[in-house]
Amino acid sequence: MKIIQTLHSEFEKETVVTIGTFDGVHIGHQKIIERLVTSAKKNGLKSTILTFFPHPRMVLQKDTSIKLLNTIDEKAAILEALGLDYLVIKKFTKIFSRIKAEDFVSDILVKQLQAKKVIIGYDHHFGRNRTANIDDLRKFGNNYQFDVEEISAQDINDVSVSSTKIRTALLKGDIKTANNYLGYNYMLTGTVISGKGLGKDIGFPTANLFIKENYKLIPAEGVYVIKSEINKHTYFGMMNIGTNPTVNDNDNQSIEINFFNLDASLYGQKLKIDMLERIRNEQKFNSVSELQAQLKRDKQTALQYIKNYATH
Repeated sequence: MKIIQTLHSEFEKETVVTIGTFDGVHIGHQKIIERLVTSAKKNGLKSTILTFFPHPRMVLQKDTSIKLLNTIDEKAAILEALGLDYLVIKKFTKIFSRIKAEDFVSDILVKQLQAKKVIIGYDHHFGRNRTANIDDLRKFGNNYQFDVEEISAQDINDVSVSSTKIRTALLKGDIKTANNYLGYNYMLTGTVISGKGLGKDIGFPTANLFIKENYKLIPAEGVYVIKSEINKHTYFGMMNIGTNPTVNDNDNQSIEINFFNLDASLYGQKLKIDMLERIRNEQKFNSVSELQAQLKRDKQTALQYIKNYATH
């Protein structure tokens, strides 16, 4: 898969295009992408997603509170695995938002992306003030020689319902429901940074994960069962999202992972953490020894989950 961030007209082949943020690339999105990839192969074209970053709401509404299910890199990896040929990431700006509908079609879809077919939602709106709709797109298709295939109301509803349910589930810490709707394990990707070393002092050394993308949705605070691929090996462990209230007197959230059966320095490494299950809420204990005893119980709970997980 090629990732294209500067639009040009040097595409190797004509394309089938769909447009959207595809945040989460969940099971509803996957159904549409499978349709896109199949159509492209059938017609000897290249499957292409045109997406926008930053999210339009971040630009037009200055909505810095919006949280996304994927970083750009996470999204790209999922789309590549689904067989997509081109991921076109158009920088979204206020100037771009004012482009006329026909200019968007002629300059971007036709001239630059060489679209011969556009697969789009029945309720899709585009162009300045989002005034153009799928009927307008069909008219443009007749003029510029590309086909328009409509994504039904049912399929669009499945997409929006799934996205809402995933976000709601994650904010409650309901990883199982979120993963069911995603069709894969929710992931956190970041770099391991140095911490205070408190975990090591009580027998539970942790890797502290720093996620630079502040728009990434972090699930509810608590203790989770996780797994990660490190140096081509799968390691399981438990992860705490929270403020460590037993040993900290501030409200700074951290993400700390205690890997089982891994004795190696991970500082500076970029890790993708798959979240499998939530064990409990974060708690404040009366003493460090109480915390230590609970962590031992958490580890046994996690190991039992992993044993069952590995046999399914």
